[in-house]
Amino acid sequence: MRRARRIVTVAVCGWTLCGGLVAVPATAQGQPTATGAGSVGAVDITVNGTSAHSDPIAPCVVDDAPSARTDPVTIGTKTKYGLSSTTCTRNADGTASVKVTGQRFETSVLQQFGGPVIKVRTFGAGCNTTANGSNGSMELGSVTGITVPQNIPPNHTIAIPGTTPGAPPMAEVVLNELIVPVPADGSLTTNAVHIKLFPQGGPASGDILVGSASCSPYGF
Repeated sequence: MRRARRIVTVAVCGWTLCGGLVAVPATAQGQPTATGAGSVGAVDITVNGTSAHSDPIAPCVVDDAPSARTDPVTIGTKTKYGLSSTTCTRNADGTASVKVTGQRFETSVLQQFGGPVIKVRTFGAGCNTTANGSNGSMELGSVTGITVPQNIPPNHTIAIPGTTPGAPPMAEVVLNELIVPVPADGSLTTNAVHIKLFPQGGPASGDILVGSASCSPYGF
């Protein structure tokens, strides 16, 4: 059994003296309002012509939907999320915070192709805004089906190979996925796990997300 419990924090600078960017006062942005959103995960896959789809599970949005939870849920017949919750908070200083906690994620969608059953006993994702940027974090506990490194850098990608020599990978699993716009504006999205099915083509396609948190100091 391969186990991991890692907490990784990343930061993205927006209008500030970071990475060579020039500082821009917040007042120049018209007194913007920080915001954030989170979800337990989402599924949009097609396997051998059969689709399974779920919009973001238990979504929260700062000021609009402060919290949500889900009982155990199965998407299609192969992907499961356990009891999980999300919280999106407006802080006293006007910043925004998002926290996602979940347990007992499992997908056996690759098993029919000779791949592993991927299980995550506990997972989490979160983010916070600052005066001019955002930071994000993720956590994984007791992972099986893939090998998780001692330290998980942003966008750490694990390829799950095909079962025959030279076959394209049946999946790519991205841990601690960090998504930022170009050019950077201080916002970010952190996904604890992102599973991409047959990214080079094959009998299945689509994406499975586990633990997602997005924050922006200036609104989305």
